[in-house]
Amino acid sequence: MLLTLFFLSCGSGHLQAAEVLVAVASNFTRTLEKIAPEFERTSGHSVIIVSGATGRHYAQIVNGAPYDVFLAADAEVTARLEEEGRAVPGTRAVYATGRLSLWSRTPGYVDAQGAVLADGEFRRLSIANPRLAPYGAAAVEVLTALGQYERLSERLVQGENIAQTYQFVDSGNAELGLVAYSQVLESGAAGSYWLIPEDLHAPLTQELIVLKDSAPAREFVAFLLQPSTLALIGASGYGVPHTAAAVKP
Repeated sequence: MLLTLFFLSCGSGHLQAAEVLVAVASNFTRTLEKIAPEFERTSGHSVIIVSGATGRHYAQIVNGAPYDVFLAADAEVTARLEEEGRAVPGTRAVYATGRLSLWSRTPGYVDAQGAVLADGEFRRLSIANPRLAPYGAAAVEVLTALGQYERLSERLVQGENIAQTYQFVDSGNAELGLVAYSQVLESGAAGSYWLIPEDLHAPLTQELIVLKDSAPAREFVAFLLQPSTLALIGASGYGVPHTAAAVKP
């Protein structure tokens, strides 16, 4: 009888294991790939990660994409989804605050004040599509604040998302790129970069929201927002909620 109960409980645990389909903004994909294995190990659930521009994910959700959780790169899209009744009310939460950086593969090319934007003889500057990616919109704000947008507009090459923006620079197709600071850290800070002052653009407040209410989805969100996971997020180049610790260059 005890053996029967044991096997039944094991079988029940297996049946409760589920897949959590997570749509994630491109800038946070690498960090989520570090987080997911520990969640899978401790919960028994599996995480399926779908990376892309926040605006592209929004369009997919509107058209019926079956995501369980959405990790967006801003707070406007998550608020819109909640207002439109496409998400679980009350599940919005800040999971990270992003930083933008001007990056080049070439050591010494980008100075500590970003003067290369005004003085450098470069052919291409890569930014994310500002209509789809909050990091792209922030890049336009930075160039505008510096008085360089009109002058450099013909040199801009747009990636659909911040991952493609980074690839343009990494492949040599653009000498410079306004990319996520987390991407620079992941590259081992190879090349040279300028961490953009936060007062040059609107805050990159990254919010999550639950799209399909389920225990596994809520477990995933709770795991993401626990202190040990937030510490990993902070070490990946982000500001994190409930802490005064800022991202340091």
